[in-house]
Amino acid sequence: MKCMLLVYVNEAAWPTLTPALQQQGMAAYNAYTDWAAIAQIYDTLSAITDSPVVAINRAVALAETGGPAAGLGALDALSEDARLADYQPYWAARAELLARTDEADAADQAYERAIGLESDPAVRRFLQRRRARLAD
Repeated sequence: MKCMLLVYVNEAAWPTLTPALQQQGMAAYNAYTDWAAIAQIYDTLSAITDSPVVAINRAVALAETGGPAAGLGALDALSEDARLADYQPYWAARAELLARTDEADAADQAYERAIGLESDPAVRRFLQRRRARLAD
């Protein structure tokens, strides 16, 4: 298994990059991300813990390896977990995967929930921009 260091681009700086640089950055990120290995790690963690955070991360990894419907299926399995009702990352992940499956209305509702739960202004702006892209 490869070990890698992911570099997080400051949310405030990302919009200042040209679309071409943004695309290059995302391509580089995805080229060096071993999503299958990440999914295996979260499968193992899921077997030994009842953490909703692990379950959400597993769903994201499944979406990257098996497509957004696979990730949504994993998130749907968590929908009755009361710990996630007010957990912003659950709603943000759900919104993104719904958007990827062209379920714009459901994605819009999930983004609305995620935005309402987020207190960090930078994250709120990020989510608002993602939500606005649904109209495109």
